[in-house]
Amino acid sequence: MILNLNIEETIDRLLEQEDTDGDKKITIEDKGPKSFELLSDSGDSITINGTYQLSNLLQELVIQKQEGKDIAAINPNYIDELPPDRISRMIRDFYWKGLTRQMDKSGIEALISDTKNETLTASVLPVYVPYTDDLAIEYYKKLETTLPIKTVQLPEVITPEFVKSINDQPGILSLKLEKENGQVNGVPFVVPGGRFNEMYGWDSYFEAVGLMCDDKVHLAKAMADNFQYQIEHYGKILNANRSYYLTRTQPPFYSSLISEVFEITKDKEWLASHLKTAIKEYGTVWMVKGMRLTENGLNRYRAEGIGVTPECEEGHYDVALKPFADEAGLSIKDFVDQYQSGQIQNEALDVYFLHDRSLRESGHDTSWRLDDVCADLNTVALNSLLYKYESDFAHLIEDYFGGEFNGWYSTYWFQVMQERADLMQELMWNEEHGQYFDYNFVKQEQTLFESASNYFPLWAGLVDVRDAHKLVKSLMSQLKEKGGIAGTSRQMDANLPKDAIQRQWDYPNGWAPHQMLIWGGLKNHGFTDELNELVYRWLYMITRNAIDYNGTIPEKYDVVAATHKVFAEYGNVGTDFEYITQEGFGWMNASYQYGLTLLDDTYKNHLNNLVDPEELF
Repeated sequence: MILNLNIEETIDRLLEQEDTDGDKKITIEDKGPKSFELLSDSGDSITINGTYQLSNLLQELVIQKQEGKDIAAINPNYIDELPPDRISRMIRDFYWKGLTRQMDKSGIEALISDTKNETLTASVLPVYVPYTDDLAIEYYKKLETTLPIKTVQLPEVITPEFVKSINDQPGILSLKLEKENGQVNGVPFVVPGGRFNEMYGWDSYFEAVGLMCDDKVHLAKAMADNFQYQIEHYGKILNANRSYYLTRTQPPFYSSLISEVFEITKDKEWLASHLKTAIKEYGTVWMVKGMRLTENGLNRYRAEGIGVTPECEEGHYDVALKPFADEAGLSIKDFVDQYQSGQIQNEALDVYFLHDRSLRESGHDTSWRLDDVCADLNTVALNSLLYKYESDFAHLIEDYFGGEFNGWYSTYWFQVMQERADLMQELMWNEEHGQYFDYNFVKQEQTLFESASNYFPLWAGLVDVRDAHKLVKSLMSQLKEKGGIAGTSRQMDANLPKDAIQRQWDYPNGWAPHQMLIWGGLKNHGFTDELNELVYRWLYMITRNAIDYNGTIPEKYDVVAATHKVFAEYGNVGTDFEYITQEGFGWMNASYQYGLTLLDDTYKNHLNNLVDPEELF
């Protein structure tokens, strides 16, 4: 039975009765009767009971309202839909669309209203275009006649000094445009969501995994094409396509992305083009001595930049800056003004911001693991990802190009990946603790900091069988919580001072990329029981929170309490919406879709019945 309902009247009546806290959502925190009678135009009636069902009704009404309808045809099957099925369907059919952008006229119009542009000194959005992209320069110049934008051609050589000089003119960086039959269109990309309205570095890989799970390989391929554009025109895959990120990259997943896209498309010409660019990025971004390559042969994050990072909100650095300001006899504001202008020179503060920018380049902004030390660390995560690059290069050249590609031989890449594995085993592997640790090459010692990133070697494929069992044992004992894997361990949290700021990448919080890489590692090494348990814990937590909170799918979770109510310095993106979330959150959506492909049928049935993980494990 399909019920035809007046949308406005039904929404108003539903919210008046059930939305007792006035946030335009229906959640377990509302105190209404949780029972609502529907009356159709034909005289049919049905009573909807329960928080989940009522929030589904609200969502279905809003979806049809957004389609321009006055009368909604409500299918009761969608109201009582199994929660995992509904969440997965909404991600596949609605959220990816809500997160898709492109850097042509339609995308620029959306960016003009982005809240991050509020710092502009004028009401015109700068669109920064690479020195080498004539098509983009011409296209955006024409857009200036209809949109409040200003096209700015970047210099041929982009220096930290130049990037600092445009701090007070932050703008968006162009991405790939294509011209066909005289029409220019932006190559699409998926954004994380919420306030993150641009293409981010490592987010894009995980989003692409989810897109491929949902048969949207064309979007995953487009993401890779935009990566290629960034490398060819900006010299690196950017932290994000904002002007203040021009000197900063993010964790490298490009080789994995092109390999996984190619496995579906089998487009060898496309693969060859991207493989050439990936090898270029490996050499020019990661393997430059004294920069991101250290003397011991391993790598570090090492972002360039001068002074205070411009993207952080006012007051973010006050705790770090106050001692310097006090010593100079200045207010923090006056001290920052003089430091930024060069009137005050402070080498210690320069080092602090080197570490801070490098921490942000690592994607883990912020974590006590990396705080004020990041640029001194050969991190397990980064070296695992570069091992994966070398492995991908070796196998792609061997399997699809007869062992030689553009003067590069698969034998060379097999050799360098083995050399990296040996170095990591020597400097990072800790037999007593049964895991890898970040290596401080300045102090020449392991950090012994227990972190989810210590398990990336499982995913990268550089762990032998004996060590894999030790890794999984330490993983499950140190980081497993009710909702999945925590960013850092309970013990690391206990070691912090009582007044320490809660860093968002640390205990008790859990993040989608950590889960997804660890799941992949467990799958690759045949740890089926542990895989099912960790996937189930994560999916249960997402499902339970979506049921109780009107479909909420946020950036991160507190995995200890298994809740989206996270208390950390940046809050939780993806929770601020009315009526219905339009997009979820990029890599969280991906983790849900990917997790469902890994979970065996027994656990899927448990998920359908919302069996608490503490009852199962």
